[in-house]
Amino acid sequence: MAKEQVKADYMPSFRAGRRPRNGAPVEKPKNFGKTVLRLLGYFSREMHVLAIILVFVLVDAALMLAVPYLEGRAVDYMAGGRGHVAFSPLFAVIGLLVAVFAGDWVLTVLENRLMADASQRIVGRLRSALFDRVQKLPIAFFDVHTHGDLMSRFTNDVDNISTTIAQSTVSLLADIIGIVGAFGLMLALNIPLTVAALITVPLVFLLSKMVTTHTAKLFAAQQAALGRLGGHVEESISGLSVVKAFGREKQVVEEFNTANQALLDVSIQAQIWSGYMMPIMNVIGNLGFAAVAGVGGVLAVRGMVTVGIITSFLSYSRQFTRPLNDVASTYNSLQTAVAGAERIFEVLDTPSEPPDAPDAKVLAHPRGEIAFEDVSFGYRPDVPVLSHVNFRAEAGSVVALVGPTGAGKTTIISLLNRFYDVTDGRILFDGVDVRQYTRASLRTAFGIVLQDTSLMPGTIAENIRYGRPDATDEQVRAAAEMAGADSFIMQMERGYDTVIGEQSLSQGQRQLLTIARAVLADPPVLILDEATSNVDTRTEKRIQQAMVRLMRGRTCFLIAHRLSTIRDADIILVVSGGRIAEQGIHEELLKKNGLYAGLWSSQMTIA
Repeated sequence: MAKEQVKADYMPSFRAGRRPRNGAPVEKPKNFGKTVLRLLGYFSREMHVLAIILVFVLVDAALMLAVPYLEGRAVDYMAGGRGHVAFSPLFAVIGLLVAVFAGDWVLTVLENRLMADASQRIVGRLRSALFDRVQKLPIAFFDVHTHGDLMSRFTNDVDNISTTIAQSTVSLLADIIGIVGAFGLMLALNIPLTVAALITVPLVFLLSKMVTTHTAKLFAAQQAALGRLGGHVEESISGLSVVKAFGREKQVVEEFNTANQALLDVSIQAQIWSGYMMPIMNVIGNLGFAAVAGVGGVLAVRGMVTVGIITSFLSYSRQFTRPLNDVASTYNSLQTAVAGAERIFEVLDTPSEPPDAPDAKVLAHPRGEIAFEDVSFGYRPDVPVLSHVNFRAEAGSVVALVGPTGAGKTTIISLLNRFYDVTDGRILFDGVDVRQYTRASLRTAFGIVLQDTSLMPGTIAENIRYGRPDATDEQVRAAAEMAGADSFIMQMERGYDTVIGEQSLSQGQRQLLTIARAVLADPPVLILDEATSNVDTRTEKRIQQAMVRLMRGRTCFLIAHRLSTIRDADIILVVSGGRIAEQGIHEELLKKNGLYAGLWSSQMTIA
């Protein structure tokens, strides 16, 4: 079974009608508290800012807790009887209220500004940690995760965390302080009224538990559905030419609509359940308000409290129940953020490539002599892809790999680069097991020109210089000339400073740029994977001429389906069913009248 077949077993795919890996029945966060604590670990470098914010919140909360008391005093100053309003202290209280509200405004602005700055720095570090981890993940990770799903984690999940930190952290602190402060002041003012106000608290907690039990699952499902939709969009757009070539536009739209509808359905459910919270909370709050007003009226008739105290208490009861509502609402947004954080931590917790051996050495002055000794490998332990592969490539020789699709040719190349490690046997580079070299030094010994060209954002010069950043402009141009790319580059208005994407490049031109990149890197071993399969005959000849110049003095591995391009190879390996079925030079293999001879005959007949 080839890599592509194994990959298909794991790859999320709407086309196959299977549930993607992260589309399994979603439960609420596996460990809400642990995830929150881990997220708080990213706050450590902002503790000084958070301490300042906490002070501002405490002062702001104290000011707002003083408001009901001052309002009660103002009512008492006006309730002394007709013609007996105490104007002097009344005006003093009104002045204090104005000062308190002005202080609240200033502190709120400062809190929000500091928290916005701190939250963006926190999220920036989280995003950097995520990107750094992605660079260290093994290739196998990307075999089973779509690009769209990873992009969703980078954007949607990180943005949800950013929004929650920036908008909810300060309000959550203020709400908690407000609840504690209001409760203490209510006890100090009147215990019977406090008991009346607390009647609604159990209802608040029961409602919160009921709603959040559903919203936790729904918000997690919403994030997963969003990731799947992003994966589908990314795959569809990147493969748009294939979609159009096969006339699959209608099916792709239907698949998108299915994924979009799934996201819509779960999002509606999540919003409906979270929307239940505030209206019911308001009803409960009004019940509490009525209870306090009723008990307060009875106590006032009996002369046990003043009208001012009742006024203050009504405001404090609002300050007590409103934060409970806010905390419950904040918890909903926190569910979304925690669901996103778990998806991010899933990537962060994915093991990196196994570290180099403690005694691993740098591959210095590589010659390019390579040998496979009884190599076996499988992407999964129970599904072998290569079995007992043996061959030797002398330094400077040309090795061609041919065989049917899925035979294991690309897998052999992946093992050479140590994108994967062999299951059994060993691979020798200059007589040393490749596992005894550091990965970085081993991989720099290889230059790769693939069938699907990959150019990075930036200018043409930066792309050619990609494998050798310290190269001079003269060296860049010399490499382009050797690859046959200089002529079309100089015809562009900005030449080597042309930004990829701003200038339309043909497939052949893009391929010549990747050859120039390999020329400049000057690797001792060159891998050419169907490098001319996507271009016309005239462009193919130009590319082949460039490749001939590039191959001189290097060990070269050629993967080809067109056998006419590899007939002069020093050794041809015919791969079939994960084994080396035949090996030798062109003439020898034709004389054997085996698999290679059959492939050659069929191609010549078609030609």
